[in-house]
Amino acid sequence: MLTNNTSDTTMTTISERINNLSESETLAMARLSRKLKAQGYDVINLCLGEPDFNTPEHVKQAAKDAIDKNFTHYPPVCGYPELLDAICQKFKRENNLDFKPENILVSTGAKQSIANIVLSLLDPHDEVIIPAPYWVSYKEIIKLADAKPVYITAGIKNDFKITPKQLEKAITSKTKLFIFSSPCNPTGSVYSKEELKALADVFALHEQVYILSDEIYEHINFDGGHETIAQFENIRNRVIIVNGVSKSFAMTGWRIGYMAASSEIVEACNKLQGQVTSGACSIAQKAALAALAGDLSSVKTMLKVFHERRDHLVKLLNEIQGMKTNVPHGAFYVFPDVTYYFGKTDGKTTINNAPELCDYILNKVYVALVPGNAFGDPNCIRLSYATSKDMLTEAIRRIKKALADLH
Repeated sequence: MLTNNTSDTTMTTISERINNLSESETLAMARLSRKLKAQGYDVINLCLGEPDFNTPEHVKQAAKDAIDKNFTHYPPVCGYPELLDAICQKFKRENNLDFKPENILVSTGAKQSIANIVLSLLDPHDEVIIPAPYWVSYKEIIKLADAKPVYITAGIKNDFKITPKQLEKAITSKTKLFIFSSPCNPTGSVYSKEELKALADVFALHEQVYILSDEIYEHINFDGGHETIAQFENIRNRVIIVNGVSKSFAMTGWRIGYMAASSEIVEACNKLQGQVTSGACSIAQKAALAALAGDLSSVKTMLKVFHERRDHLVKLLNEIQGMKTNVPHGAFYVFPDVTYYFGKTDGKTTINNAPELCDYILNKVYVALVPGNAFGDPNCIRLSYATSKDMLTEAIRRIKKALADLH
């Protein structure tokens, strides 16, 4: 006689690779906040790095036109030729960099571009240097390649930016890759041309090291034009740029990212992508083409609003006792040091670390934040100001109220 009771005889075995992988803490906190919201609580979510603007109208129209013109079949793995050309023109126009289509690969978001690069370049036990704080997925993607992340700590006193001396000390014969972002997620820090040149001069002495420059926040920069480490001739052939349309054009859901590198690296990444996902969405590619080929008026509008929000949020945070905040020069995050509250209690709950502080704030006043541990700095928390000034004001009012009960 057959039965459905197989629980004692069958077992699902998940691979060690996945068991060792950590869930994104930004997504985990966002999920928890959605759960509370579904239960009827008035939650303010300052977790996710997503512009609260809509995709520009001309970009949406290009997608509609693509559907009407039946761009609904498999696209080339590397991306449509006209999109590759537009990306090359963008690099020349905005960054004074010369790339050919064979140097470009379009992927399903910048995150896939990074994964393609890491998995194509690294062998087990290769070392990858990551300045901390860092974006949460860098270290997890490196784990998938069985490589070893090596962290350089850059604290708030140094505006969360590493020095050439720190970089030189971290490089070994096993170092294969360096990954960083500027403007940076989670800190909003931006490296100047002079600072990048100093790092480039160190890399010039170590020809085995590739540099992955994550420039997804390129246009959300409050201090003038973007500077890329790829501009320096002595290391240019080893720099791999990752960018996309998600942040600058409010196109997070369209999932279009791209990389620029030597043709050898692009060919390797193209080979990997061809076996995993093939080409990025055909309709989204046509939308991205409209975004990159058009003007930056919508980007400038967003930038002005983000700048105002940054100033507003930093001012409010500086009014909270014990909160140490630098002034971020790009992206849309603030990353304050909250160690003042470690060891304090409201009589029921004692705060020992940043995750406990974030849990306390979420459960007490329903504001969702991300602990700095997720980004490699346990002293801090991350707040996203990709929401309205009124919402930010209310969020900080609640946070201030919750923190006032800690003694």
